Amino acid sequence: MSVLSQEDPEATVKVSQRIGSQSANAQPRSVQPYNFRSAGRMSNENARALTAMHETFARHLAVTLEDYIGTELEVKLRGLDQSSMQEHIASIPPLSYIVPFVLRSVPCTIFVECDLNVVFPVIERLLGGAGSPVKGMRELSELEEEIMHDVTSLIARKAEQAWHIPNLSLEQGRRTKASLMSQNCSPTEKVSILEFTIEFAGTTGSFQLVLLASFANLLIDTIRGDQPKTKSRLRCFPMPSLRERILDCDVAVAAGLYPLRVPVRDLVGLQAGSVLRLRAPVGAPAALSLEGRELFEALPVRNGTQKAAQLGRRTQQTSWEGE
Repeated sequence: MSVLSQEDPEATVKVSQRIGSQSANAQPRSVQPYNFRSAGRMSNENARALTAMHETFARHLAVTLEDYIGTELEVKLRGLDQSSMQEHIASIPPLSYIVPFVLRSVPCTIFVECDLNVVFPVIERLLGGAGSPVKGMRELSELEEEIMHDVTSLIARKAEQAWHIPNLSLEQGRRTKASLMSQNCSPTEKVSILEFTIEFAGTTGSFQLVLLASFANLLIDTIRGDQPKTKSRLRCFPMPSLRERILDCDVAVAAGLYPLRVPVRDLVGLQAGSVLRLRAPVGAPAALSLEGRELFEALPVRNGTQKAAQLGRRTQQTSWEGE
């Protein structure tokens, strides 16, 4: 059996004190619960891209609805939200007018949801009324259902034009209930809700476009494909035209007297410092010639410290004069 020395208890105490001081100096760890609902959330960049696209859609739709309804009208994008299909269904007001649109090219469904505070004023306006707000809510008649079927079809056509997806075609279905919307996708699937407001004749209403996550991703990919790509630092300059290249050529230009005849006797015995009489008036101009072809009369002048020629009248016509 081993016997503990007197040093062992002291060493144990020192180690315990050192561990305690390290624990006191250590920063507390931040532990937060994870929100599984945030998985798959749309990035800010993608949200801005979808917002810009549908703001343009709202402006074009307003022009079309003005002609269709026959009154001044304003459509604005109120906001973009994202939630699960189950949560969205629970937030839909009762008696809302909901129409599904099936995409033929992509196996997907989108929804157009119109609140009754805009449905009845639009119907009243199309039937010749003022389009004033209604006080009580009720179910739509068969005629009113047909009118709203055409209105939602018009909204879908303008959305097709704004999305710029090749070969996109929306097949309109019949009005459905909110509880049946989950038949087209999983209740937990993410959906993007674009809410718009409509104002006309003193009435303010709203409608929504509900996009499944798969279709929203397709729209974002389309937007990125339409954006101009970043230009490379290596730039390719176009080849200059033949005229531009000719204008950059160097040609021989001379400024001197017109051809003169001098007797041989005046040339005999010429040396440095001699004066040769040219028998030409002092006021007679010189000539500016291009590759031996005389073009202008010219006078010798000075431009600063450089010799120059001041051009006078043209002495002959050139083939490029009219160019």
